Amino acid sequence: MADNRKWNASDIPDQTGRTAVVTGANSGLGIATVEALAGAGAHVVLAVRDVGRGEAAAATVKGSVEVRRLDLADLASVREFAAGWQGRLDLLVNNAGVMNVPESSTKDGFETQFGTNHLGHFALTNLLLPHITDRVVTVSSGAHKMPGSPRINFANLNLTGEYAPITAYSQSKLANLLFTLELQSRLAEAGSSVRALAAHPGWASTGLQGHDASALRRVLMKVGNRFIAQDNKAGALPTLYAAVQDLPGASYVGPDGFGEMRGAPALVGRSAAASDPVSALRLWTASEELTGVTFPEPVAVGA
Repeated sequence: MADNRKWNASDIPDQTGRTAVVTGANSGLGIATVEALAGAGAHVVLAVRDVGRGEAAAATVKGSVEVRRLDLADLASVREFAAGWQGRLDLLVNNAGVMNVPESSTKDGFETQFGTNHLGHFALTNLLLPHITDRVVTVSSGAHKMPGSPRINFANLNLTGEYAPITAYSQSKLANLLFTLELQSRLAEAGSSVRALAAHPGWASTGLQGHDASALRRVLMKVGNRFIAQDNKAGALPTLYAAVQDLPGASYVGPDGFGEMRGAPALVGRSAAASDPVSALRLWTASEELTGVTFPEPVAVGA
């Protein structure tokens, strides 16, 4: 009889001896990712903005974990985190993010969603890359296909004078996918066996939706969280699948059912804009200029 059981966290291979960093790890998808990796034997670093909350979250996890401060909205914090890293790093999970927040800026003057969700992770990844031996998984969203904002606004990346919370979020999540595409291209060209992959959780009930700039959307999200969404453990499965399965570089993983809003992890499609290598290179170049961080040479070759 065929085995129709869907992939879940119990299928994660033994992670003993491996080290992972998970950003935004104190709640939601992040803590679920930490729990699963640590439960499989990995040593997991919770990279969090609020160390106190991170320590409280880490205390609930069974396994080997530690907490380090990282504020992705502050490039000085990103540099400090990376400078403090020693030794190999098998897995980097770029999970942290903000969603549909009111217009604001990061410490370095970038639009908050683009600056946190993309530029912070762009800088972190490149600074840590000489230590990374296996893969980078970046969490995107089905919102990268949002109608009305299908491409990166290269003429106005900060959306100054034309800010809309959903548009800004969509742009940042599209940037995550273009970043993954160009990173994989550069890794392959450098002869590295390190892989860059992306994932999205579908609709997962986390605290992310509670900061929406719109009171109406907050109400609608609350209803959706109750009746449509997966819990954070199910929402983390695509990230975990991308982190441990033998998948090609630049793969994109999401839920396999109900319009990719819920279900078991599987390879999923992305928009044409998210598959455009010209835009990916253009975004990479702009990101280097904005952050002052470049692709390192040479990069580590995966063990």
